[in-house]
Amino acid sequence: MRKIFMIFLVSMFLICISVSLMAQTKNILMIIASQNFRDEELLKPKEIFEKHGFKVVIASSSLNVSSGMLGAKVKPDILINNLDLKDYKAVVFVGGVGAKEYFNNPVALKIARDAMKQNKVVAAICIAPRILSEAGILKGKKATVWKSEAEALKSKGAIYTGADVEIDG
Repeated sequence: MRKIFMIFLVSMFLICISVSLMAQTKNILMIIASQNFRDEELLKPKEIFEKHGFKVVIASSSLNVSSGMLGAKVKPDILINNLDLKDYKAVVFVGGVGAKEYFNNPVALKIARDAMKQNKVVAAICIAPRILSEAGILKGKKATVWKSEAEALKSKGAIYTGADVEIDG
């Protein structure tokens, strides 16, 4: 649990710094699963971003209320297939077992690829780095993930470190 907390805490801190250096738009896109996202991986970073003046937009594959693994209820603001990346400076894929729905979701994978191509800050928490690896954007990059997904990252060319937090790029 400590590892998960450290992963998202440091990732979010770095995103805050990176995003604050970017001009104009102060929107951060957080993508959650339609069910079973990890509550604290959404709610704590969201709180930190908002405290620092950022607007957080929550996207999902459904606009129905999503339930977190620990009981949080969240109504997404936008569907992943209706968003425009130009409106955001950062994209964060939130973990939890439900994030597996995005491992082979063409829309989610395109969001990750396009965000990287557009030089957005791209982050993922817990098992969600697997989404980035499936999108092909971790090839040759240092990365970490919840241990159950380590082999999947390596198979897509990521340099798996097993560190609590990893930054490459």
